[in-house]
Amino acid sequence: MSIITSGELLGPLFASAKMRATLSDTAMLQHMLDMEAALARAEAVNGVIPKSAVAPISAACQAKRFDIASLGASAARAGNVAIPLVKALTAEVEKRDKEAARFVHWGATSQDIIDTATVLALRDACNILERDLAQAIKGFVSLAKKHRNTVMAGRTWLQQALPVTFGLKAAGYAAALARARTRMMTSVEEASTLQFGGAAGTLAALQNNGAAVARALGKELDLAVPSEPWHGHSDRLVSAASAIAIAIGECGKIARDVSLLMQTEIAEVAEPAAEGRGGSSTMPQKRNPALSAQILAAANLAPGLVSALLAGLVHEHERGTGGWQASWLSLPQLLLIASGAFERTAEIANGLEVDKARMRENLEISNGLIMAEAVQFALAEKLGRLQAHDLVAKASKRAAGERKHLKEVLRGIPEVSRALSGKKLDEVFEPTNYLGDTGKFIDAAIQSAERSLKK
Repeated sequence: MSIITSGELLGPLFASAKMRATLSDTAMLQHMLDMEAALARAEAVNGVIPKSAVAPISAACQAKRFDIASLGASAARAGNVAIPLVKALTAEVEKRDKEAARFVHWGATSQDIIDTATVLALRDACNILERDLAQAIKGFVSLAKKHRNTVMAGRTWLQQALPVTFGLKAAGYAAALARARTRMMTSVEEASTLQFGGAAGTLAALQNNGAAVARALGKELDLAVPSEPWHGHSDRLVSAASAIAIAIGECGKIARDVSLLMQTEIAEVAEPAAEGRGGSSTMPQKRNPALSAQILAAANLAPGLVSALLAGLVHEHERGTGGWQASWLSLPQLLLIASGAFERTAEIANGLEVDKARMRENLEISNGLIMAEAVQFALAEKLGRLQAHDLVAKASKRAAGERKHLKEVLRGIPEVSRALSGKKLDEVFEPTNYLGDTGKFIDAAIQSAERSLKK
């Protein structure tokens, strides 16, 4: 199960240390061995194998007893890692108890071991992911409260549109991540389901004890027991992967915003400072959005990884060729990049530097054009919407062409002077007077995010 982002060179760039350990070769091997040990216990309880076989099998099910490199080399010939593992495990048990060795892997098949180990790894991975998302949510909630009234330019199509507050943006981040976290946890819980079907999904080798052994095995591993083996239907795993990818995408949206707001010409926020972060190999003045770049890399990769899993839904009959095997790489890879994205998003949320003064300054760079809609609706009460729209549109064009402030241009128009007094016009051009229900939206988003963290 080892993949490039679990390595020491690129791994730290894209995946958290905890996730790299959770999805290491040793950890994945141990999950498969845990399945084998639990299988022996479940079968012994139901009289399928002798109880005397349990201790020798369980004692042998320790990853440290096996040569991972040798298993990998053998897997390349066998087609999957479970085949050489079962052979090696049988030999290991035989060292202690030849009779017990006869009952290793009794009635199971390779996919039972690999898929159940995958589910166990997914569950462990989700525990890491949800904690980082929770930290990110808390950080953005704090920013939303702190910057509730920090006015800034709202931007559509990368152009200034209307005034908003940074608190509203932060609240939106918190609420979106809260939904993503809940979605991920729900789907992973559903996917935490035992795969145990034997050679073709009938457990025929266990005669009439298959269902009972499955129930005992599910209890041993604390996994749900499905109505039938799911070896040909990986929809639960793909659903969980899709939910994780959506969460990565939400982190990517935040990272995109942060990187844009960090541009020299805008300079409204900055990622948390740290020794050696965001520098350039040649330009000493640079402070690059390094955290955002790593998150965005994950967001770029996630759709392709999920598409591989989606394609793998098209299994051939009782065990697929190619799609199942592709999942051995794509799902762990997705979990690794998710860990990096979530960890860095939490770091941004809890250390983002916000320049309130710069945000206010940038509201003025359009010479009042950002308040054009506010003026239009103020005039519409007296002139009607269409006439007001036409008047403000012409005034805006003139203001832009002559590089004058829109308010100055409007003061010279008789219709405006009659409809809006000088003081009233000044009030219309104050950004904080045109924030609509921003406060209500912030409160609702914060409540939603905080409520989700209690579940």
